[in-house]
Amino acid sequence: MTADQAHTSGVPHLVLDPYGRDHHGEAARLRERGPVVRVELPGDVTAWSVARHDLLTQLVMDPRISKDWHNWGAMQRGEIPDDWPLIGMVKVTNMVTADGAEHRRLRKLVSQTFTARRVEELRPRTTAIVDRLLDELPSHAESDGTVDLRRHLAYPVPMQVISDLFGIPEYERPELREAVDKIFRSDLDPEEVAANQIAVYQLLARVVELRGRERGDDLTSALVTAREAEPDALTQEELVGTLLVMLSAGHETTLSLIVNAVRALLTHPGQLALVRSRDDLWPAVVEETLRWDAPIGNFPFRYPTEDIEIGGVVIPAGEPIMAPYSAVGRDTAQHGPDAGSFDVTREQERHLAFGHGAHTCLGAPLARLEAGIALPKLFARYPGLSLGADPETLAPVPSMFSNSVTTLPVRLGPES
Repeated sequence: MTADQAHTSGVPHLVLDPYGRDHHGEAARLRERGPVVRVELPGDVTAWSVARHDLLTQLVMDPRISKDWHNWGAMQRGEIPDDWPLIGMVKVTNMVTADGAEHRRLRKLVSQTFTARRVEELRPRTTAIVDRLLDELPSHAESDGTVDLRRHLAYPVPMQVISDLFGIPEYERPELREAVDKIFRSDLDPEEVAANQIAVYQLLARVVELRGRERGDDLTSALVTAREAEPDALTQEELVGTLLVMLSAGHETTLSLIVNAVRALLTHPGQLALVRSRDDLWPAVVEETLRWDAPIGNFPFRYPTEDIEIGGVVIPAGEPIMAPYSAVGRDTAQHGPDAGSFDVTREQERHLAFGHGAHTCLGAPLARLEAGIALPKLFARYPGLSLGADPETLAPVPSMFSNSVTTLPVRLGPES
């Protein structure tokens, strides 16, 4: 028996679908197999998945756990090629993949510019974007009368807000949209992965160069200025990496949150009627969607710096551990026996959709603000809104990370 076979002997296994065709079915299978499961990823890469809310919370707070991909044993040994389909989510240099003092240094620079006040200042601009997109929805109707709400509302809201926030010039935005979409895909061939990695870094390097010459009231300009004031604070690679994580996570999470919330309400008419009767429940809609249908189904990776025991299983040092947010969001031990039900009146227990601890998503307030504006405005403007297709036929995004659907056809009905 090899060392690998010894430490995985008796541990349940599950092959994860790179196309994400059944996120919640797969999440249920993870929970059924036990608190800690050995999972197989594309390219015959193996990892661990901790599918219990309490254990995952403990894990992310454990000082023996690193976010730095340099601590992945297989990466150190050269066993993970640069064209591995998931490499764009793992082998990056930014605050998400830093630990300790390095993480605090990188996060501090962004948090100093991306403040709660700055987020709140985006409310008028976000409201204007949402209002304009809602005005335009009827013009996007297909021949069957349906409108793809993902394409014409959920997608452009966060992309426009985050691009404005970081000073992305208009002419770079189409390429940025394409590159960001590909980062979260896990069905690309190696050539596409490698080409996209190069393209997105080149694009963001151009943005940094532009804002170095032409400063504006945007976060990229603020970060460039901070780097000039303190040259050791941020390298060029770290600055580009920081832009990448903020732009990609800031867009993808909010996009899927809006799509998933609309889909949840339209497939739960009793909940929708309740929310319509109580405007104070819209924040609960956002939080319940984050728990019940997390925008990111799985998130890579953490690496033990020494052998650790969790849930009765020993995970060796240097092996990757995945956070399965779809699984823990419906953990009955945390959220009760009805954890599988969408209920906006639920007493809001802490969910992990935005992470936990030092690595809690810095963009969470912005995502909440955008969804909190878009959702009530949409349902107020189009009170007869209904799904334009059987929800079971909606194709999922081909990703084991992003948890949403590729289209959300709706019938608008009369405007209010």
